Amino acid sequence: MLRANDCYTIFNQSIDDYHVHDEVDTAVKNPYPEGSFNSLLYSKNWIDTVQWHLEDIIRSPSIDPVEALKVKRRIDKSNQDRTDIVERLDDYFFEKFRNVKPLPGTRINSETPAWLLDRMSILMLKIYHMKEQTERIDVSADHVKATNAKLATLLEQKSDMELAYDELLEDISQGKRRFKIYRQMKMYNDPSLNPMLYGTSSDS
Repeated sequence: MLRANDCYTIFNQSIDDYHVHDEVDTAVKNPYPEGSFNSLLYSKNWIDTVQWHLEDIIRSPSIDPVEALKVKRRIDKSNQDRTDIVERLDDYFFEKFRNVKPLPGTRINSETPAWLLDRMSILMLKIYHMKEQTERIDVSADHVKATNAKLATLLEQKSDMELAYDELLEDISQGKRRFKIYRQMKMYNDPSLNPMLYGTSSDS
């Protein structure tokens, strides 16, 4: 099982691969064996990276409303794909620690390891794009100063989350902390749960 720094490396690999073409329709070419932990991490970040740029696109003041709706639908699907792959990572951790017996009085962790990885993946995107801002030559010195300060904070957060992830897995493996898997149960994409999809009664 990978430590946090190894996970960061895979996330960065995905980000760099995406920015070779920097195009949301670029087909993903996952370099890791299908179904492996590394493959899941790479796919997770690829989804996040594409969605990052879709979120930029939809905020363009000049975007055509029809096109904006198409992008919004695509973002909705991306959010569901993101949730699905995090839950697959949760399944991996559940199996990994299935035989660990929690110690008496073990405290439960509100966040699963996979959802912590979700935050780490998005953090790497924030760092990548904030670093881009610090390197712009078409902005004021104040802009560069402000973005450098933000980048420093993000890098500090990266270090803290690395420690938090590694300590969480260590504690779980030793029975010092435990977690439960609660599926997200998103309702807006479910045709049986969203009233705008299953329709509402017109009886009166």
